[in-house]
Amino acid sequence: MSILVLTSDTLIGTAATGNIEYNGQFFGTDSNASRAQMQRITQGTAVASTSGTSIDFTGLPAWVKRLTVMFAGVSTSGTSHILVQLGAGSVTSTGYISTAQYNAAATVGNTSSTAGYIVWNDVATFTFSGSMKIQTLGSNIWVSDHTFKVATNQTGFGGGDITLGGTLDRLRITTVSGTPTFDAGSVNILIEG
Repeated sequence: MSILVLTSDTLIGTAATGNIEYNGQFFGTDSNASRAQMQRITQGTAVASTSGTSIDFTGLPAWVKRLTVMFAGVSTSGTSHILVQLGAGSVTSTGYISTAQYNAAATVGNTSSTAGYIVWNDVATFTFSGSMKIQTLGSNIWVSDHTFKVATNQTGFGGGDITLGGTLDRLRITTVSGTPTFDAGSVNILIEG
């Protein structure tokens, strides 16, 4: 069994056939010395969702192909549905096709939005834990799906899509009305290339 040890995070020279390098990203080379990026996962910095009307993750790398937005015990001060919005240079707040559903015993609720990927929220005391996956089809088309635990015995799920006007570089978590403040929990993202 062989072990490969990477001793530097600085790219030195041109990749040689068969080498693997680390320069902020992983690369492999084939027999034609063509270098290709290998998939990697980078975790963002967790943000306490305990104040403010929105939470932004900016400076997303151009190589991102999939984002996972993770929610742990997130709550807001109002009943406005939660939105996750993407952006290329600025946050995009139109053009989404997004729906969400909420199930609790004999109660089912539905909602939709063109302002962002929507997550059901109709009770201020609800807390959300779960994740939303957002991935590209190419050509700046991004699709999402999510599943959440809502309150203690209820679930929420949904999906959507958006075509951005450029390369994705930011993500915002807010609400439909933009006025309730976040008052509990934390959020973070995983970035995959």
